[in-house]
Amino acid sequence: MESKGTPVGRRVVLGMLGLGALGVAVGSRVQDGLDSALSQVTSKDPTGLTGLLPGGGGFRFYNVTGSVPQRDASNYRLTVSGLVDRQAGYTLADLRAMPQTHMVRDVQCVTGWRVDDTAFEGVRLSHLLDLAGVRDGAGAIRFTCFDGAYTESLTLEQARRDDVLVALKMQGKPVTSAHGGPVRLYVAPMYFYKSAKWLSGIEVTESVQPGYWEHYGYDVDAWVGRSNGRDDAPTS
Repeated sequence: MESKGTPVGRRVVLGMLGLGALGVAVGSRVQDGLDSALSQVTSKDPTGLTGLLPGGGGFRFYNVTGSVPQRDASNYRLTVSGLVDRQAGYTLADLRAMPQTHMVRDVQCVTGWRVDDTAFEGVRLSHLLDLAGVRDGAGAIRFTCFDGAYTESLTLEQARRDDVLVALKMQGKPVTSAHGGPVRLYVAPMYFYKSAKWLSGIEVTESVQPGYWEHYGYDVDAWVGRSNGRDDAPTS
């Protein structure tokens, strides 16, 4: 499942891994620098390095394309489509002008790592669905991403939970490209693979369509502690 790209020298890999460890150890200034450097390196030379790197604050970087895609306020757009009364397209400014919800939860990855007390802020997904007007017969939401590869889904009931956000900020700062920004999904009670990075599309559908990792055997319903054979994992 690893992405293939330009070969990377051993010194480069070891150096980047060292930077990642340093970022975890000394705090946010180095972590922010690591995020920036990671985005620049992988966008110019898509090597697949992101699957190896520890990220700032205890996070690990994962993607399925071998690079970190870039969008900003000048070219970002989130579309809402499918079984809705009013299809829409939102800029970053549009999303920032909407009511914002702040929450602090533990982030749990299905591979075992965890980051406690992570703050996310953004627009509740339910708010966007209400603006669009969900039609009768709808039962799920499909999410697409501007990396061109990743997808995810939730049932309509799951999507309407108060702890599901279209997130614009993480730890009090705009979500960086390396962390899936400028806009990512955040599904607080589920393993982190459900929180799709680089979110670009919200499509209301009749039924759940398995996402990228579900095609490789991951659970569609990814409740922390109750799925993917990790019943011993802490709940959030």
